[in-house]
Amino acid sequence: MPHDPAAPLTAPAPMLATLSETIPRSAPGHDGPSEWHYEPKWDGFRCIVVRNGDEVLLSSRNERPFNRYFPELVPVVLAQFPSRCMVDGEIVLPRADGRGLDFDALLQRIHPAESRVRRLAAETPASFVAFDLLAEGDDDLIAAPLAERRARLERMAARWVAPLHLCPASSDPEVAARWFHEFEGAGLDGIIAKRLADPYQPDKRSLTKVKHRRTADCVVAGFRVHKDGKGVGSLLLGLYDDEGRLHHVGVASSFSAARRAELLVELEPLTDGATEVHPWRDWVEMATVDQGPGGQRMPGGVSRWTAGKDMGWIPLRIELVAEVTFGQLESGRFRHGSSLLRWRDDRTPSSCRYDQLEVASPVEFLRLVAEGG
Repeated sequence: MPHDPAAPLTAPAPMLATLSETIPRSAPGHDGPSEWHYEPKWDGFRCIVVRNGDEVLLSSRNERPFNRYFPELVPVVLAQFPSRCMVDGEIVLPRADGRGLDFDALLQRIHPAESRVRRLAAETPASFVAFDLLAEGDDDLIAAPLAERRARLERMAARWVAPLHLCPASSDPEVAARWFHEFEGAGLDGIIAKRLADPYQPDKRSLTKVKHRRTADCVVAGFRVHKDGKGVGSLLLGLYDDEGRLHHVGVASSFSAARRAELLVELEPLTDGATEVHPWRDWVEMATVDQGPGGQRMPGGVSRWTAGKDMGWIPLRIELVAEVTFGQLESGRFRHGSSLLRWRDDRTPSSCRYDQLEVASPVEFLRLVAEGG
């Protein structure tokens, strides 16, 4: 479908995904080519890039501009994209040594000070991995099947050089399974599966994502009260290092209203006398910095991500162990929120150590983007 050549391209809301525990495959008995298209799920910032002549927009998942945070990508787009196009993809930040992606460094790029943004753009430049083509020239490809959009994207990307990359893709579920297990250390957050016949569906959960899921036994060192004031909002989780220091590694949350109230009753006895002997007692009253002694992150710290929120927390005596889910470990912390599975009355807090965790070995970022499937 042609665009009105006089009208500028505008970024839609991106397609979204639902979570699956297994990589989807064509139905048994399916005759012919695979129905599915598989891609790595990147650990970065989703971004739709729009070029209208000399104008470039880097549009975030929430449809807000990324331009001020990643100014180094704008001239790259002007130099390598067609003068009129719209591409869906991911902004990522390869580590300086090339061994995977650095999501913590990527987070640092979202900063209010322009001087710091400019400095980091030079010191830690971002890359863009493209996985869908929504418009090219006067052609609106939103309604076109993925197979056509991908073929046109591949032709466009044949001229690209770093920091632009074409996302590897395959129609073979065995290749997707290999990527899922082999390349986690390169910055994969899992696998995305798409139907080759589907159009682009803005703001619809029509994709399938398969993410890494592991469990860990953690110390429950405190909790935060839910924003409604009526129960436990999140549990503060800790793990011991080899020197015996308890580090804050993340939170378990997403409880129902009934469960939040139950947890408050269950945990209340452990608050008695907790502050006096707590390994994080120096942090209980601190709420103006986000780093503790030795570079440990404070469980109640304030940062630019939490400004304006009540980050106060209630310490518990170090007696309770919980088994929780987690996806990835980044700089000693769980990358995403965890879910409580069960209490582990058979485990002692001192046994909750980092060495129980399975951590992916680093893999070169360029090795993954070079994969063709």
